[in-house]
Amino acid sequence: MNAVTLRNLSKTYEVPEREGGLKAAFKSLFRRTIREIRAVEDVSFDVAPGEIVGFLGPNGAGKTTTLKMLSGLLYPTAGEVSVLGHTPFKREKALLRQITLVMGQRNQLVWDIPVTDSFERNRAVYRIPQSEYRATLDELCELLQIGELLSKPVRNLSLGERMKCEIAAALLHRPQVLFLDEPTIGVDVTMQRRIRTFLAEYNKRYNATVLLTSHYMADVEALCKRVIVIHHGSILFDGDLETLVQRFSADKTIVVDVDIDNADLSAYGEVVQADGARITLRVPKARTVDITGRLLADLPILELTVEDPPIEEVIEQVFSTEKHETDPSEGKA
Repeated sequence: MNAVTLRNLSKTYEVPEREGGLKAAFKSLFRRTIREIRAVEDVSFDVAPGEIVGFLGPNGAGKTTTLKMLSGLLYPTAGEVSVLGHTPFKREKALLRQITLVMGQRNQLVWDIPVTDSFERNRAVYRIPQSEYRATLDELCELLQIGELLSKPVRNLSLGERMKCEIAAALLHRPQVLFLDEPTIGVDVTMQRRIRTFLAEYNKRYNATVLLTSHYMADVEALCKRVIVIHHGSILFDGDLETLVQRFSADKTIVVDVDIDNADLSAYGEVVQADGARITLRVPKARTVDITGRLLADLPILELTVEDPPIEEVIEQVFSTEKHETDPSEGKA
């Protein structure tokens, strides 16, 4: 049985609209203008037990709305959704004890009390036996290095420290399915790396299923073999990272160190970056071998590497491709 199953899932909001002014306000009392917004439209996918899946898309694509439906916070307009064999919006205790939702822009810790008191509140809510709670807390403190933070009021924590404690609070009941919405947002690179390491270890220890949204592609590259790209509420791509790059990227990146000051390599490809003797070129994938050979033959190369473009660029290209294919007015006067 899949841990998560979505079939033709949709969510539509009805938003009232009116013009400004007293006359329009009075008119709206008797006749309201309603506009439908399709936040999620006909989304279908499965996530296997123990799988970590990156759920990617620009702001407003429908990622958070989908996670809220999966965790039971929103009722879908249409379609079917199942998490661990349960229907999320029914809010059954048997399911709520096995899932968690971490939102990087939302707090669950109480601002003015020590972290440990918020943890105790969660222990009571989930009715975790004291012995199990202590064992889990000790394990989370070791993995996240938060032992010295437990006695501090939340308001005195840095953003990175608070996010680690937020994650620990969400995992005290050892959930089997984790819905993570930007869990590393706003924290520094070192803290991002620690959180990623922890999530990988938690997944390994408990065979937990993870659906992760993030704008930091380092999170996705480090944790996810599979990615789902959503745009305008619909699935645009579902597959592994390597396939995403191969399908949507027509370019390669060549990084060369040249033993020439201020070398001009524009004749070989598009110069993306020039940092002293190190120059980064973007070249067509089909011509990579030819251009690499020319560079080595023509110039005093100290070092040369050929790489796939950053995932951020590939994702941006996916969105651009989708817009071009679905917007019939593009390019018309």
